[in-house]
Amino acid sequence: MDNKSMMQLDPHMDSQFDELVKYCMVSGAIDQNLYIEYDVKRGLRDSSGKGVLTGLTEISDVVSYDTVNGVKIPSDGRLYFHGYNVKDLIQGNKEKRFLFEEITYLLLFGALPTKTQFQSFCEILSQLQELSGQFVRDVIMRSPTKSIMNMLQKSILTLYSYDDSPEDISVSNVLRQSLQLIGKMPLISVYAYQSYRHFRLDDSLIIINPDKHCSTAENILRMLRPDSKYTELEARVLDVALVLHAEHGGGNNSTFTNHVVTSSGTDTYSAVAASVASLKGPKHGGANLKVQKMFADIKTNVADWEDEEELTQYLQKILDKEVFDRSGLIYGMGHAVYTLSDPREVILKEYAKQLSEEKGLSHEYELYERVERLAADLIRKNRNTFKPVCANVDFYSGFVYSMLGIPEELFTPIFAISRISGWSAHRLEELVNKGKIIRPAYRYVGKHRDYVTLDERKEEQI
Repeated sequence: MDNKSMMQLDPHMDSQFDELVKYCMVSGAIDQNLYIEYDVKRGLRDSSGKGVLTGLTEISDVVSYDTVNGVKIPSDGRLYFHGYNVKDLIQGNKEKRFLFEEITYLLLFGALPTKTQFQSFCEILSQLQELSGQFVRDVIMRSPTKSIMNMLQKSILTLYSYDDSPEDISVSNVLRQSLQLIGKMPLISVYAYQSYRHFRLDDSLIIINPDKHCSTAENILRMLRPDSKYTELEARVLDVALVLHAEHGGGNNSTFTNHVVTSSGTDTYSAVAASVASLKGPKHGGANLKVQKMFADIKTNVADWEDEEELTQYLQKILDKEVFDRSGLIYGMGHAVYTLSDPREVILKEYAKQLSEEKGLSHEYELYERVERLAADLIRKNRNTFKPVCANVDFYSGFVYSMLGIPEELFTPIFAISRISGWSAHRLEELVNKGKIIRPAYRYVGKHRDYVTLDERKEEQI
């Protein structure tokens, strides 16, 4: 039996399966009014959209309001890593060092490293980043797939089998495992993509070893490109993108997933694989792909990118669910927390501008900037609200990755390569504080029924 037939029903079973689907749809449907009656915090958010407080952290702070005389006033967004404003961390880098590894140290240990500490940390990371040829051949190349996120999960779970102490959740062992994953995930992601290109698209197979003296951003570019060449600005922009995506509070879906799974006492590989599964979702890590597809649609259907009236009319059609994917969403606009601005977007936008100038794509950058400005006003008017609407970091990240020649299949994996630093910090924080297993309540709203024997049962009407 081939793989395709293994995954499909025989044609004569289709009608029976369709019947099961109908039962599933009906049995799973809950009266939506009950969510209001019982004041259910759907999505763990209150009626205003604010997240329900479920934990405490010292790792990062996401700020979107200032409090003046007890009143909350929307402000430009700020993101802090262990008390340091991320904007200051990036702009204060006068030596133009690559920062991702330094920020990873900060997230894990709560302090910026000295030169000696940083050198030692990088040496440990470079030692733990190695992947054996056997692992690459038997795990990554064995079943290549377009979904690099799925391959990441598979590879992370398989690393369990290569670990002499996989179930040890002491802080020292989890730290070792975390550093190992931080080091290995860039290699796994790029090698998985190269394998997919070779085995599925009949392209050349190029596997390039990382340079232990290079930063994560530099190694991603040099392993991805056949000639391993890149400009200083290209590596710098990717490094900044990694920093901006490294951590965003304990409440984002993939990090909260890590807290939930870690609280059960499970192993590191299972906890991180669960976070990768969460990040894969288009409502979380896959958002920049939707932005890219939306802009491809805009470029095709708007003749003059500089004509704001024509552009506004097309954006209105997107909001009216008449064009593109008919979701009524302008992707990359709006954020669950930030109001006036997303600090990550503000920083990445400036680097996107610099990179577009180097690449001769300033005209395309100006389109993004124009859509950002026009969409914010349109969304407010359509929602009939004075609440500010800002672009989020996904608005420019896909554009940046495209200019770097990074394929779409790697957009979300690069997010994971970055966010593993935050996930690891939160897992260690959860373990250090010995929290209870996370178990929110669900209320039963069905009916109790008497048991009926098999012979006495009648088919229920849908």
